[in-house]
Amino acid sequence: MSFNIQNDQNEDSIMSEINMTPMVDVMLVLLIIFIITLPVIQQAVKVELPKASSARNEVKPESVQVSIDAKGQIYWNSTPVSLKTYNENADKASQENPQPEINLRADKSVQYDYVAKVLAASKRAGLTKLGFITEPD
Repeated sequence: MSFNIQNDQNEDSIMSEINMTPMVDVMLVLLIIFIITLPVIQQAVKVELPKASSARNEVKPESVQVSIDAKGQIYWNSTPVSLKTYNENADKASQENPQPEINLRADKSVQYDYVAKVLAASKRAGLTKLGFITEPD
């Protein structure tokens, strides 16, 4: 008994490749249909619509400049204040709507303790917009 296999792919064998040609044909037909029907869909009755303003009138919050010099003196918008006065000003600022942005400028030689006290007072007051201002190199 001898087996003679000459043709690997018989007519009864399963195809291992997917024929993409019918799918591409269908996609091209759909593309042509969309191109033809899109201008028809966009045509509508011309109506002059009234104009209304529904955009929120956003008020930009003010900016407060807080500075700490090399000796630890705190300044609220260029006015020297004590830590107690800073606490009072921070409490008032946190009640405003919208809250002002606090821009903190600290001298590079100031002790970290002074900066930490200002940050803690700002947090206690409920100020959420606090930024550090530095000079570029």
